[in-house]
Amino acid sequence: MDSPPRSGDTIAILAITQVLSWGTLYYAFAIVAHDIARELALPPAAVFGAFSWCLLVAGVAATPSGMLIDRHGGRLVMAGGSLLCGLGFILLSQARGVLGYYLAWSVLGASMSAVLYEAAFATLNRQFGLGARRAISTVSLFGGFASTVFWPLTVQLNSVLGWRHTFLIYGLAQLLLCLPLHLLLGTPPARARVHPQAPAGADFSLRQALRHPAFWKLAFAFSANSFIFSALSVHLIPILQSYGHALSNVVWMAALIGPMQVAGRLGEMRFARHARPQVVGMVCFAVLPGALLAVLFWGQHQAAVALFCMLYGFSNGILTIVRGTVPQLLFGARNYGAISGALAGPALVSRAAGPIAIATLLQFKASPALLFSLLLVFSLASLVLYLLAVRSGSDAAARPR
Repeated sequence: MDSPPRSGDTIAILAITQVLSWGTLYYAFAIVAHDIARELALPPAAVFGAFSWCLLVAGVAATPSGMLIDRHGGRLVMAGGSLLCGLGFILLSQARGVLGYYLAWSVLGASMSAVLYEAAFATLNRQFGLGARRAISTVSLFGGFASTVFWPLTVQLNSVLGWRHTFLIYGLAQLLLCLPLHLLLGTPPARARVHPQAPAGADFSLRQALRHPAFWKLAFAFSANSFIFSALSVHLIPILQSYGHALSNVVWMAALIGPMQVAGRLGEMRFARHARPQVVGMVCFAVLPGALLAVLFWGQHQAAVALFCMLYGFSNGILTIVRGTVPQLLFGARNYGAISGALAGPALVSRAAGPIAIATLLQFKASPALLFSLLLVFSLASLVLYLLAVRSGSDAAARPR
């Protein structure tokens, strides 16, 4: 029988696999999308639509993956996700038409639910229970380097080898590196205990959580924020260019987002480790509207754009930790994987819708002021929903029935 892995080993394994999985599954696509469209003779809507479809598949599969991790731990689930991911990238590298292209992204979507943050956080919760917060912060800290590593790496590989060989290499990396590492996770303890700051009696089943109003408020708070993140991850640079900034300046300012994500996570680990996770989340959700206001009113000025990028990166970096810690606080640890997977479902749908919605508005020549006003509305909605969620979820009278 496998022995439980040492905490440092588990964190190191997931830190490595999160960087590789986020880098290959999420960040690489933006670099090669136009080359794929040209070679396969597909319109951009079909190329980007496949990625949105992939995120929808991931949303559907998130809850079953979380339930499996709750029951068995992350070892076999995440290893299986790496296997699917490797196969999906190999299929993508061989795609010759729209059907093969969408089939590959369907397989990759199923793998996302088992290899990205939700699965990693459920695995950490399953092993560490009350100590999962620091482990989650550490893994997400390393995950913040995924774009820093894989944007330039993908540019280099694509320019030398082309997108097909790039994805083939990424598929082999999943099979030869991530799969063996996930198999080293070992067997976790039987069950995690309830968080000491959780509401009295809170150790919810998935069904009980779905009936609790705090669940849906939190789910839609994360969902609104994901809409903003996905929309900006694809369209930020052209939107900022429409303010009259040179491409080189926009790229330099947008490059601040990645380091500020890491800075936010370092700050959470160093200065907020004793603060209640709900309070950390309040700061995280409140910063984003301020960032959007800065670029909405002063977007013609480079200083305002740089401030926006820094605050946006800071907020998004901490949000990853909030997504991993607050669900345990509100709903308990026993069924964390299933509940966090269900919480991720609406967010993944929004993440799929964000790029398409903004692309549609851009087709109608929407101004940057209109686009940022829309995103500001979403950010304010996410803040209000989050505050309502933690208020109702922390009410001692609100217990599972």
